[in-house]
Amino acid sequence: MQDVVLALLAKEPSHGYELRARLHEALGPLRDALNAGQVYVTLTRLEKAGMVTAEHVGQADRPDRKVYALTAEGQQRVRTWLADVSWNRPTEFHLKLIAAAAARLADPVELVDLQRRELLRRLADAQRAALAEPEGSAAALLLEGVVLRLEADLRWLDACAHYWESK
Repeated sequence: MQDVVLALLAKEPSHGYELRARLHEALGPLRDALNAGQVYVTLTRLEKAGMVTAEHVGQADRPDRKVYALTAEGQQRVRTWLADVSWNRPTEFHLKLIAAAAARLADPVELVDLQRRELLRRLADAQRAALAEPEGSAAALLLEGVVLRLEADLRWLDACAHYWESK
């Protein structure tokens, strides 16, 4: 969550409500998994870690709002996150694409291609390992599951590429 919030702030300084609204829009029906206070807790942690700064901005007819902006350290962390090809969950990668596109940090199609290369490497490794196992072994069954999940993730990346190429 911290990396997503940082990437969303790379576009422009924002207050928590704006960030929460952008995340809700990006997650669509999966937004219910996002705790309402999670963005604010994340912003507080990022501020304590020196990744963001906060400034109180006055409003004529409402209480002041706390507007957050990236520090140099926060900007570096965003660059590192965008280059990372570890694959935790498709939802996390989806948010990476949304944040990168919104802040014009990276081309989403290039991020998909980078991720695809990594998953293809993992798929080849899993297939080689599966071929080395005796047929019918428990390890072969496990490796078959790994291969099938990687193939499904690659199909989903194809759908992501198609979506972002049409934008």
